[in-house]
Amino acid sequence: MRKRLILAAALLGLVALALALNTARNYAGWQPATETPAERLARLEPHWRILRPDSPGPHPAAVLLSGCDGVHDNMDYWAQQFVAMGRAALILDSHAPRLLDKAQAWRALCAGQVLPGAERAGDLAVALAALREMPGIDASDVALLGASHGGWTVMELLRALGEDEPPPGLTAWPAPRGSLAAPLGPVVLLYPYCGLLNGAAKGPWPGHVQGLMLLAELDSITDSADCQRMGEDLVAQGAHLAVITYPGINHGFDQRERSSLSPLEFDPAARAQATRDIRAFMQGFAAPATGI
Repeated sequence: MRKRLILAAALLGLVALALALNTARNYAGWQPATETPAERLARLEPHWRILRPDSPGPHPAAVLLSGCDGVHDNMDYWAQQFVAMGRAALILDSHAPRLLDKAQAWRALCAGQVLPGAERAGDLAVALAALREMPGIDASDVALLGASHGGWTVMELLRALGEDEPPPGLTAWPAPRGSLAAPLGPVVLLYPYCGLLNGAAKGPWPGHVQGLMLLAELDSITDSADCQRMGEDLVAQGAHLAVITYPGINHGFDQRERSSLSPLEFDPAARAQATRDIRAFMQGFAAPATGI
C-alpha cells in the first residue's frame, strides 16, 4: 500500500512538473511545431463562417474570436450586430481545426496549456491576410472583436505587429506587418484574460487603432483588475483604449450556451448594455489611414 502511495505521489509530481514546464514554454512564446501561413490558412479556412449584409458590397469587415470554450451563440450575436452596422463578419474558429471542440479538449486551452493567445494570434494574422482575396470584402477597413481568450489573442496580435518575429507557430508573417496593421481600426475586447501569460503590454500597439475594453466587475474566470492595470499601461504607451467595467456582472455575460458544469450565467441586461456601448463606439468610425 505504501509503495502504491509513493508511486501515485511520484506520478502526480511528474504531471505537475510537465504542466509547469509547458506553462513556462507558453510564457516564453516557444512553439516547436510550426506551419507556413499557407498551411495555417488551409487548416482554418474550412471552419470559419462569414455573415454578410444584404446590401451590395464591397463591405468593410469584422473578425470575431471566441473564448476558450469555442464558438458559441455569442459569436453569432455579435456577428449579426456587425452585419447590422454594414460590415461583413468573419467568425474565426480556432478550435475545430485543432479538434479542441471534441471531448472537452477545450478545457486544456482554458487552462493555458495549449494555444495561448500569442500563438492563436497567428490565426488572426492569417485571416486578416485572407480577407484581401475574398469577394465583396473591403479589406481596407477591418474591425476586431475578441471575447475572453479571443480578446487576449487580439491584444497579442496588436503587440506582435510591432515586432519582426511572427506569432509562435508560424514560420513567417502571412503579409508584411504594416499591411496587416493598416486596415485595423476599431477593436472590441470583451472580458479578456490579462494575466501573467498575456504579453500585450510588452510593446506599443499600432497608433491608429482604437480600442474598447468591456470588463465584468465580478469576473470569476479572469481578474478584471489585471485588465484595468494593463489598460493603464497600454494607454501610457500611447494606445487609444477606453475601459468600461460593468458592476455586479460575471464573465461571459453575453453567452447563452454553456457546458453542463459551468457556473456562469447569461445576463440579457448586461449584453444589451454592451451592445449599446459597442454600437456607440463603432458609430461613425472612420476608415484608418494607411501605414502603422
